[in-house]
Amino acid sequence: MRWTPGGRSTNLEDQRGGGRRGPSLGGMGIGGIVLVVIVALVTKQNPLALLGALEANGTTATAPGTAVSDPAEEQTVQFVSFVLDDAQQMWATKLGAASGGNWRDARLVLFRDQVESACGLAQAASGPFYCPGDEKVYIDLGFYQELSSRFGAPGDFAEAYVLAHEIGHHVQKVLGIESQVREAQQRDPSRANALSVAMELQADCFAGVWGHQAAQEGRLEAGDVDEGLGAAAAVGDDRLQKMSRGTVQPESWTHGSSAQRTSWFRRGFDGGEMSACNTLSTR
Repeated sequence: MRWTPGGRSTNLEDQRGGGRRGPSLGGMGIGGIVLVVIVALVTKQNPLALLGALEANGTTATAPGTAVSDPAEEQTVQFVSFVLDDAQQMWATKLGAASGGNWRDARLVLFRDQVESACGLAQAASGPFYCPGDEKVYIDLGFYQELSSRFGAPGDFAEAYVLAHEIGHHVQKVLGIESQVREAQQRDPSRANALSVAMELQADCFAGVWGHQAAQEGRLEAGDVDEGLGAAAAVGDDRLQKMSRGTVQPESWTHGSSAQRTSWFRRGFDGGEMSACNTLSTR
């Protein structure tokens, strides 16, 4: 994919520096402070000096929310920043009237291992997700390595598809689709999974709409569409269930099969408009 490195998006929150806090007054807890005071009394040392020595020895981890500059990941950070801004600029234009002028950008949170969101505590193993409660997309960049090595879906456009899919969920939130579906799920729990699948397939289709725009503007290269289709297929419920359980249970699907996900991504890509993405019409 052709893209222009240009730093970080203003909608990016880098929380990769988050982690446990070590023995400092702000993070070690009452029990730890008491222990330090006892040691200080026994050794006749200044307790603050002891705390300073512990911190100097590296026992205090980086405070949560601290941005980090990791050369090995910086190119990926700039790439997701580009995709984030590009996709949201497109949707802001397309939805200017449809959203009643209420479009607002989602924010992208980069994290490592686990993160606290308005939707609760999430771990990297759960994969990228969008939280409607705070209108943020959460991604542990390690997922992209997993997507390539474990799920067999390499390529920068595969990575772009993942983010564009999550931005698709933000489109649903802005347009009120997300709240309507949640209400329908509460009214009829027996349809909850089917409605969840419809939501996910629509987000896949919305990712395809952005892909169409990128192609029209000459940013796609040979093989990019196949990379996007490969990523959509890699995270199909049937494939994931086969990998983890050895069996496939369609009644428990929440995201759709590999065939469904690639089909709806392709519809969005070929059609280039939201009208191609009405996955909820028969649900």
